[in-house]
Amino acid sequence: MMTVRTAASMAAAAAVLWVLAAFPAAQAETLANGVTRAWAIAEFGEPLYGPAMPHWPYVNPDAPKGGSVTLGAFGSFDTLNPLIERGTWPAGIGMISDSLMTGSGDELSSAYGLIAETVEYPADKSWVAFNLRPEARWHDGQPITAEDFVFAFDFIRKEGRLFLRSFYDDIEGCTAETPRRLMCTLRTRDTMKTVMAAAGLTPMPRHYWTSGGRDLTKTTLEPTLGSGAYRIKAIDPGRSITYERVADYWAKDLPIMRGMNNFDEVRYDYYRDDTVMFEAFMAGRIDFREENRAQRWATGYDADPVRDGRVVRRTTPDNTPAGLSGLVFNTRRPQFQDIRVREALNWLYDFETTQRQLLYGQYKRLKSWFPKSEYGSSGAPTPEETAILAPFKDTLRPEVLAKAFEPPATEGNGLTRTNLREALRLFKDAGWELKNGAMVNTAGGQRFAFEILLSDPAFVRLYEPYVETLKKAGITATIRVIDTAQYKVRTDEYDFDAVNLGLTFFPPPGPELKSYYSSAVADVKGQGNFAGIRDKVVDALLDRITTGTDLPTIQAESRAMDRVLLWGWYVVPLWYNDEDRLAYWNRFAYPEKQAKYSHGFPTTWWLDPQKAGALRR
Repeated sequence: MMTVRTAASMAAAAAVLWVLAAFPAAQAETLANGVTRAWAIAEFGEPLYGPAMPHWPYVNPDAPKGGSVTLGAFGSFDTLNPLIERGTWPAGIGMISDSLMTGSGDELSSAYGLIAETVEYPADKSWVAFNLRPEARWHDGQPITAEDFVFAFDFIRKEGRLFLRSFYDDIEGCTAETPRRLMCTLRTRDTMKTVMAAAGLTPMPRHYWTSGGRDLTKTTLEPTLGSGAYRIKAIDPGRSITYERVADYWAKDLPIMRGMNNFDEVRYDYYRDDTVMFEAFMAGRIDFREENRAQRWATGYDADPVRDGRVVRRTTPDNTPAGLSGLVFNTRRPQFQDIRVREALNWLYDFETTQRQLLYGQYKRLKSWFPKSEYGSSGAPTPEETAILAPFKDTLRPEVLAKAFEPPATEGNGLTRTNLREALRLFKDAGWELKNGAMVNTAGGQRFAFEILLSDPAFVRLYEPYVETLKKAGITATIRVIDTAQYKVRTDEYDFDAVNLGLTFFPPPGPELKSYYSSAVADVKGQGNFAGIRDKVVDALLDRITTGTDLPTIQAESRAMDRVLLWGWYVVPLWYNDEDRLAYWNRFAYPEKQAKYSHGFPTTWWLDPQKAGALRR
């Protein structure tokens, strides 16, 4: 199909080409001992931008500083320590900390020097060293040293959250060769994956945490010392947190920071009810929101502030690879251990009617555990995927190698007799029968019942039709909504029957996948294997994916694993959106060019004095 380019789109494209042509990515040097030294790295290929880049192409380097923005957050928080399992930390806490290197909004697997001025590694990638910038400072003026990184790394490996630890599994250890040189030895060889993992290390101020009786192993509500563009200004525990821009932020003049972090204050107000939070936005107490409810986007913005232009409502492309969103069955529970039962429960889910009646046709059905990415499967297995799965043929269900995965569908009219018949057949094969209106186990006589655990009341209306359909099959399903603190505890301990979850996906896939799908962590509390997956094929593919060095092969292996997971029927896959739905009070400005993988708020936006003045009037 032919596309028509507008003058604006051609100008934008020309601007991007100018940046790429003027500041090419070639920036690495080879030292006498064969070691590579660079200011930026990529897991595969080369970084998009070179060291002569004056600023990111998706920022306004002359954006004015000033003003404040108030955002809404759901739930509550009870700690400012995000490194440990205990407690719930607040939104935006990452704003106070910098890492060795940072990514760009146009790439998924590149890192550019932030605290680290340069990075060095040998040909076999058996170690990596970071040379720290002499100007890097904590907010109290103390220099950031290699010892601060060693302190953070050692703590995470010993006391940190299990999921956080998983990112550094392949780093053997880190040492401070000098105050400004950090050396990390790696367990892997010939892969940039572990080098990239080390580049994400964030320091902890050793001098701060080892004085004043502070204990990093415990929760705290004392504003902690950071190194980032913002510091904590004020907190109202569980209710709000305010960050203030650090005027003398040490990195503010680096090319990767020009035009960013423009608001003087960023405040998050917490709400326990999503409807109340939306009403607060429409009343002007919240400045910006990303809308996550289709019904509200379709009907809720028909109000004076939108009609008269005080509130702007628009969509932007969302190109970011998504993780799985779905109803996850806990296979540690006896009623979900038979794969035929899990498949039957999928046959009873009517997405098409939900899409028509409740989602206003705004979403697409998930058919992959790695949607919107080159790591998720689609269509029939490719020859490469078939070859990867061939050694496991005897242990796989025939469908995995034979056809495309398609979740059961309906005509969208609320009539699901065909699906019900297929579900009842699968239940019967698994030893369950519909008797006197109840699904019972033919061996033990137990009734089939389970609870759907939620933390967001907005999902209740979306699961109620499913509960009603389950009743037709004699299944008693109940919905329970609990607060975010209880929800975290229960999901960390796998204390649920079925839970509505969204799993984050970090492309390219790395060691973190093992915390989601590995048999080794199925019974380890605090990990991400919520379904309790124990599959030797998945384990074998995880080992290959997380140690791979060739991108096309990793992608094929990931797609092969995706098929095994899909045909395991561990979840009822829900839906995804390929657009960001933004609503904000008309007091902001933003760069003409948007980053490929981010709309940029609040990092690259700024307060427009003229718009703000007009809005006040």
